[in-house]
Amino acid sequence: MLFRITSILLHACVVLMFCATQAQGQSVVVGRFVVSTASVPAPWEVIRLDQRVAPTQYRVVSWDGVPAVEARAEASMALLARPLEVDLVATPVLCWRWRVDGVVKTADMATKQGDDYAARVYVAFKLPAQAMSLATRAKLGLARAIYGPHVPDAAINYVWDNRHAVGTRQANAYTDRTLMIVQRSGAGQAGAWVNERVNVLADAQQIFGAEQIKASLLALAADTDNTGERTRSGFADLHFVRQDAACDFAPDPRPP
Repeated sequence: MLFRITSILLHACVVLMFCATQAQGQSVVVGRFVVSTASVPAPWEVIRLDQRVAPTQYRVVSWDGVPAVEARAEASMALLARPLEVDLVATPVLCWRWRVDGVVKTADMATKQGDDYAARVYVAFKLPAQAMSLATRAKLGLARAIYGPHVPDAAINYVWDNRHAVGTRQANAYTDRTLMIVQRSGAGQAGAWVNERVNVLADAQQIFGAEQIKASLLALAADTDNTGERTRSGFADLHFVRQDAACDFAPDPRPP
């Protein structure tokens, strides 16, 4: 009898561990926020790449009933970032919700003077040394000496642009180590929460051509330091899921 009870308990433990593993594999939460205080909780932190530029202001709010990070930019720029440890092979798809009050009207992603966005989600990567040329590694070393250790080997920005067609892909105006992907464009959906789903691993491998690529940082941003404009945006429900899994968004608090 004791042996049978022990076997049943062991089987139950194995089942529970398997379920927990499956649940973890289905959704890796990296940005769900609780409106207990206005401050953004660790491990999120504000990163200023240029101390001469005023930082974008971030706080946690309830926006139309959605617990979210609110970003307010006024001739400002700063990332709200956190370290990222996620197995992109197991869970390559990033899901999130965002909204904007409006776009940056005079922005132009093709120029340094217009490199501003009402909202963007930024994923930084670490690449194997052999995947980068000596010249690229030298440029990265110089950039880190000037701007600090947060300069990545490579990065993707999913942006809410003002004019370019959704799906547009081009190098950042400042560096070809960062690719801009237009996820939303124009003000047609301004004022409402919009759900997003992107395959980060597929995008990174296609763009940077490295098989062994590791996500190292996730950041949110609204920036208007180049155009001098003012914008307000929100971010919520950031999580990674398997390629074949649905996004695991929190229930919409608004009545049907």
